Amino acid sequence: MATWFGSGYLPKAPGTWGSLAALPFAWLIFQLCGRPGLAVAAVAVFAAGVWSAGVYIRKSGVHDPGPVVIDEVVGQWLTLLAVTPDPVLYAAGFILFRLFDILKPWPASWADRKVAGGLGVMLDDIFAAAYAALVLYLIAPWLGG
Repeated sequence: MATWFGSGYLPKAPGTWGSLAALPFAWLIFQLCGRPGLAVAAVAVFAAGVWSAGVYIRKSGVHDPGPVVIDEVVGQWLTLLAVTPDPVLYAAGFILFRLFDILKPWPASWADRKVAGGLGVMLDDIFAAAYAALVLYLIAPWLGG
C-alpha cells in the first residue's frame, strides 16, 4: 500500500510517478462519489498511509523512503478537491502539487524535518497540497474551470 500498487518502484522520480498514479483514481472517485467521496477517500488513505509508511520506515530504517508514495497520492487528491474533474485543471493540479511538494514551503519543510515516522512522511504532503489547492483554486477560472 505504501508504494501505491508499486508505482513507487518505477525508475526515477518516484514521487512524480505516485502523483501521476493518483490522477485516474481521483477522477474515478469524483465521478462516482463527488467531491465528498474524494475527501473521504483522501482521509482514509491518509490513515492507511500513516500506518503503511510507518511499517515501511521501520523495516527499511530510512526516514522518508523513495518508494513510499502514498503521501503523494493523498496530497494529489487533496489538491484536486479544489476543482472539478477536467484534464487541464488536473494537469495544473499535478504540476502545482509536485512544485510545492518539491519546494516544501513552511510548514511542509518543518514537518519533513521534525515529524518522525509515518505521520512525518504524510504530513509534509498535506501542507504542500494546501498551497497547491489554494493556487489551483485561484487560477482555475483562467484555465477554463
